[in-house]
Amino acid sequence: MDHFTEYFTYVAVMALVTYFLRALPFLLVKEKITNVFIRSFLEYIPYAVLAAMTFPAVFSSAGGLIPSLAGTTVAFVLAFRKKGLLTVAVAAVAAAAVVTFLL
Repeated sequence: MDHFTEYFTYVAVMALVTYFLRALPFLLVKEKITNVFIRSFLEYIPYAVLAAMTFPAVFSSAGGLIPSLAGTTVAFVLAFRKKGLLTVAVAAVAAAAVVTFLL
């Protein structure tokens, strides 16, 4: 098997598995979900998965632990004060850059 066929096979299998996992709930659940607990659980899943994938990378993204902690701290403080997403992101990057420059 040459590399192109092998690569295409991997991509096709990955696409089928992904499609099956996304289509399975539609096949199994026919009526609208009325349970409040299940609905709230499903509503928060995307945020939890995004946080679980993103947060560990925060501590290695700035080139060191101290700049990463500075950026994370600034982001938490600004987010707690209900600042906008763009403001929080820019300030966190700026804080990490300043601390990197000072070190």
